Amino acid sequence: MLELIILAIALSLDAFAVSIGLGARHQINPQILAIKSGVYFGVFQGGMPVIGYLGGQGTLAWVETYAPWVAAGLLFLIGMKMIYESYSEGIEQDISQVTPRVMLILAIATSIDAMAAGFALALLGISLTIACILIGLTTFAFSYVGVFIGVKSGTYLESKAEIIGGVILIMIGVKLLIW
Repeated sequence: MLELIILAIALSLDAFAVSIGLGARHQINPQILAIKSGVYFGVFQGGMPVIGYLGGQGTLAWVETYAPWVAAGLLFLIGMKMIYESYSEGIEQDISQVTPRVMLILAIATSIDAMAAGFALALLGISLTIACILIGLTTFAFSYVGVFIGVKSGTYLESKAEIIGGVILIMIGVKLLIW
C-alpha cells in the first residue's frame, strides 16, 4: 500500500506542476481555477490507469515471468520523461484563457503517464479500484493546492515538482528489481 501511495504522489506531481503554472499566470479567481484543476486532473489521472490496466491484463500471460522487469522499465521511462519535461517550458505559459477545452487538453496531456502506470499496476497485481481512487484523490488535492502555490510563488516550483515526481518513479522501478 505504501508503494501505491508513493506512486499516486509521483503521478500527481505532473498535474501539480501544471497547476502551479496555471496559478502563476491566471491569478483571477484562484478558487474557481483550483477547483477546475483538481476536478479535471483528478478525474483523468484517476481514470487513465484503467486503460493501461486493461492493456496490461491482455499481455500479462505473455510477460508474466518478466512482469517486474517490464513494470520497472515502464516506471523508469515515465520518470525519465517527467525529468526531461521539467527542463522545457510548460504549455500553460501560452494559455491566455482557461476554458473547458484547454483544461481537457491539459488533463489528457498530464495523465498519459498514469495510463502507462496502469499497465504496470496490472503486471504487479495491484487493485485497480483502490489505485484509481487513490491516484484521483491525490491528484485532486495536489492540483488544488498547486494553483494557490502558483499564485503565491510564481513558476519557481513548477519544474522542481516534475523532477521530484520523475525521481520517485525511477526509485519505485529500482525497488521492484531489488526486492
